[in-house]
Amino acid sequence: MGERVTGVDVVTSFERERPRLVRIAGRLLGDHAEAEDIVQLAWLRLARADDAAIDSLPAWLTTVVTRLCLDRLKAAVPRPLEPGDPEHPDRASLDRASADPGPSEEAVLADSMGAALHVVLDRLTPSERVAFVLHDLFSVEFATVADILDCLPATARKLASRARAKITGAGDTGEQADWLVVDAFLAAARHGEFTRLLELLAPDVVVTGDPVAVRVGTPSRIAGRDAVAEFFNGAAAAALPVFVQNRPGAAWFDRGEARVAFDFLVTDGLVRRIDFRADPDVLAGLRRRRGGDRR
Repeated sequence: MGERVTGVDVVTSFERERPRLVRIAGRLLGDHAEAEDIVQLAWLRLARADDAAIDSLPAWLTTVVTRLCLDRLKAAVPRPLEPGDPEHPDRASLDRASADPGPSEEAVLADSMGAALHVVLDRLTPSERVAFVLHDLFSVEFATVADILDCLPATARKLASRARAKITGAGDTGEQADWLVVDAFLAAARHGEFTRLLELLAPDVVVTGDPVAVRVGTPSRIAGRDAVAEFFNGAAAAALPVFVQNRPGAAWFDRGEARVAFDFLVTDGLVRRIDFRADPDVLAGLRRRRGGDRR
């Protein structure tokens, strides 16, 4: 059991968590005002809760905020549910891991993912949206996603898979889907999530560097999923999201100046090639974009 937090400590702890909670709600709802409203509701629930039973306040608040967002998403997008649907009440009752699941692990989400994310997410059901955002974009374990959605981990995995298929299969959002893959890859690299890197890389992935990039220290060539994942694991901390000739990519900046562009080729939801490009003409054409996981 965690240490009990009471009185002024609760207020201080909540205010420390507030910016992160607003980011979580904002990513799921796509509306800052609604996100603030959700976080205020979470505060009211905390004020009524038995704080002695809360093992981890950040985890408890994450669960409450995500579930409040899920309720709002379901209320905003009514749709008929059929037997066999993971969101159908009969299916949910069979999938519950327990009658009163405990708080989830903390899911620390991105500061800013941009408006394009919500164009893509609007194609998903509420539960698909939660499963995809938490797992695919921010590497939250399926056990945690299942706890929040009140289902089995296998069901959460299916929801994310179905969401992924809808996104990658949407012809008019191909660039946006590529953008999600690029930012998910950079987030996994930055936080040393080796398994997630492997999931995002094609088996025959290749990394190359142009002559200028090699002179500033990039490798000339890396081939194969394992080798590329090992190279990027724990790296890319200074990479910021950009457009490289209108393709979603990233760039390493030094004192505000782009030094090396990461030019991604994404096919069928997997990274198949990354070119390190430091040619001055390429760097001059970079455009910053909103996105990226800045935990």
